[in-house]
Amino acid sequence: MTHKIYASPRRIFTFPAVHPCDAVAPATLLASLVNLATTICGYKSKLFAANKRNTRELIRQIGILLVFLEEILDRRLDLPASAVLSFSELHVTLQKIVYLLEDCSFGGARLLMLMKSERVSNHLRILIRATATALDVLPLELIDVSDEVKESVELTMRQARRVRFEVEADDERASKDVLLILDGFEDGVVPDSGDIRRVLDYVGIRSWSECNKEVKFLDTELGLEWSNMEKREVAFLSSLMAFMSYCRFALFDVVDGEAGQQLDKGCSSDVLNCLNPDDFRCPITLELMTDPVTIETGHTYERSSILKWFGAGNPICPKTGEKVVSMDVVPNMALQRLIQQYCSANGIPISELGHRNHDITRTVLAGSLAAEGAMKVMANFLAGRLAAGTSGERNKAAYEIRLLAKTNIFNRYCLAEAGTIPRLLHLLSSGDSSSQHNAIAALLNLSKYSKSKTIMAENGGLELIVGVLRKGLKIEVRELAAATLYYLASVEEYRKLIGEIPEAFPALLELIKTRTDRGKKNALVAIFGLLTFPDNHWRVLASGAVPLLVNLLTSSEREDLVTASLAVLATLAEKLDGTITILGTGALHLILQILNSSPSRPGIEYCVSLLLALCINGGKEVVSVLVKNPSLMGSLYSLLTEDNSRASKKARSLIRVLHEFCERRASGLVTPAFPEERYVDVW
Repeated sequence: MTHKIYASPRRIFTFPAVHPCDAVAPATLLASLVNLATTICGYKSKLFAANKRNTRELIRQIGILLVFLEEILDRRLDLPASAVLSFSELHVTLQKIVYLLEDCSFGGARLLMLMKSERVSNHLRILIRATATALDVLPLELIDVSDEVKESVELTMRQARRVRFEVEADDERASKDVLLILDGFEDGVVPDSGDIRRVLDYVGIRSWSECNKEVKFLDTELGLEWSNMEKREVAFLSSLMAFMSYCRFALFDVVDGEAGQQLDKGCSSDVLNCLNPDDFRCPITLELMTDPVTIETGHTYERSSILKWFGAGNPICPKTGEKVVSMDVVPNMALQRLIQQYCSANGIPISELGHRNHDITRTVLAGSLAAEGAMKVMANFLAGRLAAGTSGERNKAAYEIRLLAKTNIFNRYCLAEAGTIPRLLHLLSSGDSSSQHNAIAALLNLSKYSKSKTIMAENGGLELIVGVLRKGLKIEVRELAAATLYYLASVEEYRKLIGEIPEAFPALLELIKTRTDRGKKNALVAIFGLLTFPDNHWRVLASGAVPLLVNLLTSSEREDLVTASLAVLATLAEKLDGTITILGTGALHLILQILNSSPSRPGIEYCVSLLLALCINGGKEVVSVLVKNPSLMGSLYSLLTEDNSRASKKARSLIRVLHEFCERRASGLVTPAFPEERYVDVW
């Protein structure tokens, strides 16, 4: 009865308690109350960052009630109606207490709990008095328990009415210290490390990983706050997040936990490379799942989609058609974490909780004056570490820059202005694989800011990044280098300069040959971006890309890789030499096969674009093959329903070409359907 209240994610300081149904059996209600009270008493061993004495007193009083409830349950006493009513109200209050204690003891919310200590103490006072109110109607004289237990309950009720739960003096002092540090950040003042250490010790943050957990939690809360109309807490949360970000790099020299392994060895993408990203999509919507849940058949769906399916009166599993007895859903947290890792590795923005669209345009501004000042202090500090630190300090500085620049535009601006980019480029030549890895990852994140691209190019970054692409110490480094080239290729001048580097395209093709899907994907999108500069067209062909791309169409089981390969081939086919090379591989029938079987809408669109370009440049020899394919016209006509989509327009053009060819052939005209005859071999 109590477990399901924790099933779905909730915003902190929200208490979605569920009132027991009127027909609930007294024994069931009592058992659930005992379960809730036991859960509350279990928080006695938890760490509370603030309101330490207040929470202990609350838990103590609930512990007295637990003895009372257990005695009633053990003795299977009959309860009068007024007692059931009292216990029903108590059940709602205990649910809320569990939620509040869960928030107060949450490992990532320690700083927020300190800064919200007054709000927490108010909640504690309200809930303990609600407990007393629920017990007011309890007819103790009609319940056959020992006099000692009755006296304890009566004493607890009196204490609950009198308890004040005021803000604790130590909490007030610590929160004032934080506010003073934030005021200093506004003026560009570097805080005293002893002052910061004292605050962190008070709330129980003693490691880099604990500090990072706070940053992640505050970032999530900040994203949720941005989705609110009022946005009242944006400045406050931005300041706290900046405070913890500063603490993370300024106080802790050792990066511990899973992040420490990433710092020392670099990210391992082996697990993700073994997974099919199509399994991350909801079978109903075909979109990446943000809140995956599993139903009793064992299949997983997006929570909102499957609940809508069940709500529409469909008590069956959409994937198997099997009838389900229970429509309960269970959160699939393991899959959610894998999806988050996949999105992070492939640059796909996705909310951690599935409650918000992580639109980073909100990060153009710092969010508060304190956050702005803190970031500028951090950027200058990190630039200094890169310039004059030890090898270990430079590596950690690169890692911190990598984190700060990942999803924040203002941070990228500050880091670029502080002069970190030339020093990161210098770090690319490091013989330490971890330093090289963190440097290229930081440059990748910074390259998403327009001015950073200019700084990289002006400091010889294009050649250095291509060098890492060719001879990076680890495959992950080469993958990140390819992704960085993709962002740099968004500037026309740099597309030209990258293309003129002789090793660029051969190195990208070597990356496609590797066993990692991430490497293939990054190389393909980089080539696609570079092809928008006309002179790079012949360079890609000369490097032998086409046979490799065609082979990828048959060898890869991943739809995204097939789609990316088709996109590059479609671009190459827009010119005659590209068409000749593609047709020379015998790929025409393979492209038709993919068009008729692909579940990917972008893949179908690129197939149609590719076929249209082959027809235009290949002439009637190509068209004559297409008109013999019995399923082609059906696939093309199915795209016409998409109104003004690009796929619909391309399909309409290709249908027109095929119809004109058939009409000319039927009329006996020997004039070719195209203004210029093309002589190509079609396999």
